[in-house]
Amino acid sequence: MLDRIDKIAEEAGRKIAEADSPAALDALRVEYLGRKGIVADLMKRMVALPAEQKPEAGQRINQLKQQTSKRLDERKAVLGVPAADAESIDYTVPGTRPRVGTEHPVNQTLNELLRISANLGFEIVRGQEVETERYNFEALNIPLEHPSRDAFDTFYLHDDVLLRSHTSPVQIRTMEERTPPLRIVAPGVVYRPDTVDASHFYMFNQLEGLMVGEDVTLADLKTVLHLLFQSLYGERVHVRLRPSFFPFTEPSAEFDISCPFCDSGCAVCKKKGWIEMGGCGMVDPKVFEAVGYDPERYTGFAFGLGVDRIAMAQHGIHDIRLMYENDIRFLSQF
Repeated sequence: MLDRIDKIAEEAGRKIAEADSPAALDALRVEYLGRKGIVADLMKRMVALPAEQKPEAGQRINQLKQQTSKRLDERKAVLGVPAADAESIDYTVPGTRPRVGTEHPVNQTLNELLRISANLGFEIVRGQEVETERYNFEALNIPLEHPSRDAFDTFYLHDDVLLRSHTSPVQIRTMEERTPPLRIVAPGVVYRPDTVDASHFYMFNQLEGLMVGEDVTLADLKTVLHLLFQSLYGERVHVRLRPSFFPFTEPSAEFDISCPFCDSGCAVCKKKGWIEMGGCGMVDPKVFEAVGYDPERYTGFAFGLGVDRIAMAQHGIHDIRLMYENDIRFLSQF
């Protein structure tokens, strides 16, 4: 065995010295040091040796392995094969530029609305997306027979547990925990089983506002809406209220803004000069009773608007589905 090891060491040295290319050296490395190479075969054969010969044989095999590896490295240096270390890195080669993401168009609009709301003195309050019927309907004066409580109009998870269909439950929970005066806005995702098309999706973002105190009036509501949208679009924008009905406000109204993108009609306002933005009104006394407020002492207003619709108008997006398909080619434009 020892004579064989010496013969293999001599043969390996000769072959390595005669190798004239990196490929030839790599073949010798596999032949001698590979998993099925000559050195590995010697280690297997060592099992059959007498016990007194094994220590020396093992030492000689390890020497063969180290010597062969050293000779291969030395021959590589002679042939000009660069070592794989930091010295071989060319720092003048341009690096790979990392891809930098952009803020989602809906988040851009939402963050701007929140900034304006904070400047108007409104506190930002967020709530849970899974709610109970009490907070999503009952405390908001929405009766059991109301169409929105039907399974076709709300995502029910179990019995009276559901995905919130608006952010109004945040207002109820806040009023239960605090006493007036208060002034909050509640942003967040809401869910409704609408048929998906260019203008409807089964989830979207809302921003709702609530102000409660003594002697809060409808004039305060219109003033806040006016300041909100003038801050967003400029002083040329005006707000108008149209009578409507909502179970949780009385009186109730829908509010529109004059189109900030045109003077005589465009695709955004559909040639009407006005854009419908959301609903609003004075908080119904029954809502105050549900949270323990004295409706004879306190009044308040609430409003809600769809953030996605505003984002679509701002960026000229005509299909809401584009914003939720996670297509980087589309989102990177913003």
